[in-house]
Amino acid sequence: MSFFIGTYDCKVDVKGRLMLPVGLKKQLNNSIDNGFVLKRAVFGKGLELYPMEQWTIVSQKINQLNRFIPSNIEFIRGFNAGSRMVEIDASGRLLIPKDLVTWAGISKEIVISASVNILEIWDKKIYEESLMPAEELGQLAQRVMGDQQEPKEIK
Repeated sequence: MSFFIGTYDCKVDVKGRLMLPVGLKKQLNNSIDNGFVLKRAVFGKGLELYPMEQWTIVSQKINQLNRFIPSNIEFIRGFNAGSRMVEIDASGRLLIPKDLVTWAGISKEIVISASVNILEIWDKKIYEESLMPAEELGQLAQRVMGDQQEPKEIK
């Protein structure tokens, strides 16, 4: 399982192609041959890039939902809306489909941000507006991670 690191400023050309930064491309080397799924983010106006290995894990979880419950069907439909299989070409470029460029409000300048095991792709301005102030992030970190037990030291 891959975990990604970093936030990268990039540019997208008029056709929706972005050249992946070298540091990110190195992290993706193990996933390039298997392809990726690019989709609308669940929270916010960004896009999510899943290495196929991660997409399979998420899809298996979603496949366990009871399809006779209307809210499950709505979730499945919304989660998969706009999903596309994409590849990174030999030059290290990724083509973002036009409808996803439009949906995410992507202009020329974008940010690719590591989100543990997937990557997020945002229009730079929208990304910067979505980041919370440090004090609020600290409070959120305490609520989300504060109850976690620290691993005990092995003696």
